[in-house]
Amino acid sequence: SFIAMDPPKHDHQRRAVQGVVAPLNLKNLESVIRERAVAILDGLPLGVEFDWVEKVSIELTTQMLAILFDFPFEDRRKLTRWSDVATASPETGIVESEAQRRAELMECVEYFMNLWQQRIGKEGHDLITLLANGENTRDMEPMEYLGNLILLIVGGNDTTRNSMSGSVYGSHLFPSEWEKVRANRDLIPNAVSEIIRWQTPLAYMRRTALEDVDMHGKTIKAGDKVAMWYASGNRDERKFDDPDTLLFDRNNARNHISFGFGIHRCFGNRLAEMQLQILWEEMLQRFSKIEVVAEPRRNISSFVKGYTEMKVICRG
Repeated sequence: SFIAMDPPKHDHQRRAVQGVVAPLNLKNLESVIRERAVAILDGLPLGVEFDWVEKVSIELTTQMLAILFDFPFEDRRKLTRWSDVATASPETGIVESEAQRRAELMECVEYFMNLWQQRIGKEGHDLITLLANGENTRDMEPMEYLGNLILLIVGGNDTTRNSMSGSVYGSHLFPSEWEKVRANRDLIPNAVSEIIRWQTPLAYMRRTALEDVDMHGKTIKAGDKVAMWYASGNRDERKFDDPDTLLFDRNNARNHISFGFGIHRCFGNRLAEMQLQILWEEMLQRFSKIEVVAEPRRNISSFVKGYTEMKVICRG
């Protein structure tokens, strides 16, 4: 996938899908995101325990993914499953074996190949149509197509989903922050950046050094594989005061590195922020408090920092 490529191939493939998050398209998506968020939140019970991950985080992000792919809405939970399987190994409990994982990913590519064939020669701004008709992507091999699909599915699902869950858990751990933003809604955009910093939904990314670099008294040699720990950088006390604390009015919250940096910076970062911002705007309009009533269950992964279950009670 293009996250693992160098220019110029990286640039061609990234540019092919960039239009889906262009400013005009984001503006058009805003009303759709709000409509979906309102419908989901209005359907939640008050004063009754339920799973926030299942009812809100998964459903909202999966609906958004279905829009971005123009994916059959009734099958949208397949996207959730494929996203989970893509980063799973047998010890996670998501799949029983590597063979099962590969079989499910082949089901994914077969499904998407059918959609690809249907959209050749068609006009549209969804990710499949853009890839199927892009000058530099229309002849893509199936496994390369699968790689890019998984990148887009995980990037649009796991990250935002777990930030949505993490934001509720974080405001439970630091209840004064909920009250702070409830009293001043202008803090919401900064609060979203702080949530993404504090949660850091993807813990790291691995790169290969192209040249020798001296850093902090150590030499990274050309060809060395380097893991960049976003989770560590976002909690670096040299950069962030009291980094383990969630502070919705933190003055440098936007300096987090959860979206990566440089040519591989997450191209959907504005969309992710928009989804979280709208969710918080609508949550604060409806609920005086969201109580986390049990320690959340987390996924088993060094890579994806996420939640599989979070029992909450919403108060009107």
